[in-house]
Amino acid sequence: MRLVQAFLSILLVPFNVVSTQSVSSAVCYDYVIVGGGTCGLVLANRLSEDSNVTVAIIEAGGSVFDNPNVTITTGFGHGYFTPIDYAYNSTPQVYTGNSTQTYHSGKALGGTSTINGATYIRAETAQIDGWEDIGNTGWNWSSLWPYYKKSENFQPPTPSQAAHGITYQADAHGYHGHVDVGWSVHDAPGNTTAIIGQSWNKLGYPTLQDDNTGNLRGFYVWPRTLNRTADIRADAARSYFWPIADRPNLHAYTFTTANRLLWSESVEQSNDHSNRLTAMGVQVINSEGFNQTIAASKEVIISAGSLRSPVVLEQSGVGNPQILSQYGIKTQVALPNVGENLQDQPNTNIVYSSTLNLSQYDYPPFVTFATAQDLFETNTSAVESYIRSQIPIYAAQIAALSHNSTTAIIQERLLTQQTDLIFNQSVPVAEMLTAPFTTAISNAFWDLLPFSRGSVHMTSTLINGSAQPAINPNFFMLDKDTIFQAGIARVVRRALSTPPLADVAPAELVPNTTAVPSDASDDEWAAWLKQTYTPNSHPLGTCAMMARELGGVVDLELRVYGTANVRVVDASVLPYQIQGHLTSTLYAVAERASDIIRGLPLARPESLRMI
Repeated sequence: MRLVQAFLSILLVPFNVVSTQSVSSAVCYDYVIVGGGTCGLVLANRLSEDSNVTVAIIEAGGSVFDNPNVTITTGFGHGYFTPIDYAYNSTPQVYTGNSTQTYHSGKALGGTSTINGATYIRAETAQIDGWEDIGNTGWNWSSLWPYYKKSENFQPPTPSQAAHGITYQADAHGYHGHVDVGWSVHDAPGNTTAIIGQSWNKLGYPTLQDDNTGNLRGFYVWPRTLNRTADIRADAARSYFWPIADRPNLHAYTFTTANRLLWSESVEQSNDHSNRLTAMGVQVINSEGFNQTIAASKEVIISAGSLRSPVVLEQSGVGNPQILSQYGIKTQVALPNVGENLQDQPNTNIVYSSTLNLSQYDYPPFVTFATAQDLFETNTSAVESYIRSQIPIYAAQIAALSHNSTTAIIQERLLTQQTDLIFNQSVPVAEMLTAPFTTAISNAFWDLLPFSRGSVHMTSTLINGSAQPAINPNFFMLDKDTIFQAGIARVVRRALSTPPLADVAPAELVPNTTAVPSDASDDEWAAWLKQTYTPNSHPLGTCAMMARELGGVVDLELRVYGTANVRVVDASVLPYQIQGHLTSTLYAVAERASDIIRGLPLARPESLRMI
């Protein structure tokens, strides 16, 4: 504590902060959380449950409690390209004609949970279990399962919704958590569930009782993070922050951007006798553009998301010395994989005309998950053989573009694990969303487990006084991703051409069979896919939780290697892309992280009775 007091006497100067409530006179807290988004607000809520602990949240955006672009439950993307969306541009994507892509990322209390599709679909069991194999002992499906349920306040379907084909498994859900999960009054209108589901059933995809059991293959009407009674989005702020915003030990600094961490001059030795740095606070930039300091007596927790957390670390001297030296930043902790391992999914749409004549307010959330066997059928073994034969080549390509942060041998191991999940454990590799609107039926689809790897690093361009990220996902860098995306496109086209869906979708509008013939080769599909895709805005992996020797940035307690009191808790720690959507898993990870940070006993692992 004496170090903190000395630190404050040197660095603190009076300043005004736009805050959600009155700020105490001493700007020193036990925990300082960088980022008031999906994970950051879970941590703020749980850590501040202890009235003897003080917590500060640093958030670049403000409140969106009454913002209609956030609260609305119909449609999608209302908040895009508004002041609450960073709308980052990627670097030119060299494997897709140097196209520049837009990354949507929330800038508000609630983070990206305020602008995303509000989809609530958990990951696949085998994939979470795979986290243990890369140095994360204790992180598996059964240990995460109780935290999925802890965060959830499930709203079973109404009789009317059940009549429209919405089902669930009661013991797969939690009923006392913070996040409202259920179906809107606008979901699954009329007989759309039967029409769409029957077509997928004819292709061999079963209708699931529930898609949140850890077994995803099949067709389902997915739930969302919303309050059905109020017909309003249940974003992270509405769920975790606003109900407890008046806690006197919790302060949210809004319109305040974290710039870098500030370090103690003393060094702590870990059990393996290596040196560990201690963070003493965070330098922030307030709404008036002035640098100030918020001190931390216990921990700094970075929850700024996959696109900003690595930049915060780099600006703090934690990262690849080769990159830091370009910006004149002294290396505090040499951790070359900060910002590497970026993974996102390419999203493509096939569109047919529709005679359903749904109202513009209907929001039909229909999803189908498929395995490699579904995509390639009798050709699956040949595809597997080709992919496995290419792993050394893929690994060498990834290593060559990694800023000397990894090796081909390490990447071979990681890609082999992912390949085993796909072909040995038959995890889903494709997500296909069938969405009938007023005059068209859109089917968005993506490869769930791309092999291409990219990076996020700081630049000299500033945004709110902090470095703008250079986002380079390297879409379609490896031909495995093109092969799978083309395979998914063929399945989507087949489903839309199968009755009864075909009876209400008479014509293919995009791409149409002139642009992509009905018997198109992979190369013909690839040409169209690379011209028309967008990011799925599911970026992760840039501060991966795995063994340091494999390229990890945080350990199994989410502590940054080489530091004593800095953790990262957000999508950047997820080592691989996951099936389902990120939000549900992020809430679970943050709930578990809260127990780890507080030193509480972890929830007892559970298993689900499958029906």
